[in-house]
Amino acid sequence: MPDTFRLTLAQLNPTVGALQANADKARAAWVQAREAGADMIALPEMFVTGYQTQDLIMKPVFVAEAVRVIEALAADCADGPAMGIGGPCYEGIALHNAYYILQGGKVVHRVLKHHLPNETVFDEVRLFDSGDVSGPYNINGVRIGSPVCEDSWHPDVAETLAETGAEILVVPNGSPYYRNKMDTRRNHMVARVVETGLPLVYLNMVGGQDDQVFDGGTFVLNPHGQLALQLPVFEECIQHINFTRTTDGWQAEAGELAHMPDEWEQDYRTMVTALRDYMGKTGFKKVVLGLSGGIDSAIVATIACDALGAENVRCVMLPSEYTSQESLDDAEAVAKALGCHYDYVPIAQGRAAITDTLAPLFEGRDADVTEENIQSRLRGLLLMALSNKFGEMLLTTGNKSEVAVGYATIYGDMNGGYNPIKDMYKTRVFETCRWRNANHRDWMMGPAGEVIPPRVIDKPPSAELREDQKDEDSLPPYDVLDAILTGLVDDEKSVADLVADGFDRDMVKKVEHLIYISEYKRFQSAPGTRLTKRSFWLDRRYPIVSRWRDPS
Repeated sequence: MPDTFRLTLAQLNPTVGALQANADKARAAWVQAREAGADMIALPEMFVTGYQTQDLIMKPVFVAEAVRVIEALAADCADGPAMGIGGPCYEGIALHNAYYILQGGKVVHRVLKHHLPNETVFDEVRLFDSGDVSGPYNINGVRIGSPVCEDSWHPDVAETLAETGAEILVVPNGSPYYRNKMDTRRNHMVARVVETGLPLVYLNMVGGQDDQVFDGGTFVLNPHGQLALQLPVFEECIQHINFTRTTDGWQAEAGELAHMPDEWEQDYRTMVTALRDYMGKTGFKKVVLGLSGGIDSAIVATIACDALGAENVRCVMLPSEYTSQESLDDAEAVAKALGCHYDYVPIAQGRAAITDTLAPLFEGRDADVTEENIQSRLRGLLLMALSNKFGEMLLTTGNKSEVAVGYATIYGDMNGGYNPIKDMYKTRVFETCRWRNANHRDWMMGPAGEVIPPRVIDKPPSAELREDQKDEDSLPPYDVLDAILTGLVDDEKSVADLVADGFDRDMVKKVEHLIYISEYKRFQSAPGTRLTKRSFWLDRRYPIVSRWRDPS
């Protein structure tokens, strides 16, 4: 009976659908584990396919190829440590989210995920069948139990594994970020450790996939819940950890405890990581965006520079006769501070041509929001033309407050392939700009220092589509609006709840109405970084057509 066990943790970034490339990453990590004398290397949930696959996993040929790649990986990694790696499998006609154990050139065990998450961004009940809870597997005389991700958030799987002889729990995860999620994970895992008396390894993947970012933060807990190891968040890393058999069971040796950034830094890094991986995994190298002189486009430009480098970011000012000199100066100041490319493309001539074209049809009607939106849509057209001509993906810049109430022009400023701030309310945008001005990290590719002039942050927000326009002409003040939106969207409160909280009923009803009538815009909007448990897309799925309104 062995008294030591060495485990290699591979906190890595797979790409959905890149089966061979993901297997190559796993193989390279296995080589490091072999050189370190490890007994086993563990990789995250569904690593070979990437995660989340959504309905791609329902294609039989995709699953068959994933299984073939796993079996080939087993053959390639025959002489060395065992490998745990996530991937799909069929049991008869049932499709499972599985964790494969490879050793001696073949698949020696498969753990089938039992609890299938079916909330927030997860829809695994649609995709997979629930597997039976099985006992531990044996690696060089040590019995390992592997509850797969969601299985570790419930007591039954870990308890069954402990009762059937597991000595160490190794939990493979594909757990995406939302604000302050690490506390939730840690609390659940401490509960499993206390219940079973076993050490636990929580292994999470890293990297961006569409709207989601897997933030890593792998950790190891000893019995009674003591933290033995904490890996960094958002970074790929390979770490070896030793376990020793004691009279009180297996204990992990103490290792490095990485610093955990605060929620402002984690949110910001999530947006940077999401954009960087969205670009890299789709093949784009450069971005373009409209730089208005306002705060939203300024923070998106900054995120883009931090993700891709200023040399890969094109900012374009597209002024009309309503664009103030202050906005012209501010846009140029942001571009210069970031060091990115800056173009100046007035829209007056194009707008005049469109206005003249429509004049016979609009004769006798007063100017209204139609003419305002023509400006926005003309800007969208010009930015898409630049995107097409230069192969630069267009970023859109609407914050969550605007996205929620539809304060954006469809086919205009909503044009774009990705929106880094889609899940960040306006009031948090203000604070995030201040945070970025005061902080710089080595993972940021943009310059240090004050990159967003304070006047950009402090001035009253305006779309500048008519004379002396301010956002608060159409919307409540942003601190009030965001509080109401948090209640209606994030917390699913009723109108009566918010009135009881002190908000004016007419204002709450107006905001509620704007949320519901804007659903069709959100349905067509660009994907964007998920920062909360109630982001617009997979977290919150509402019908486009709905006549229901809260009667309270």
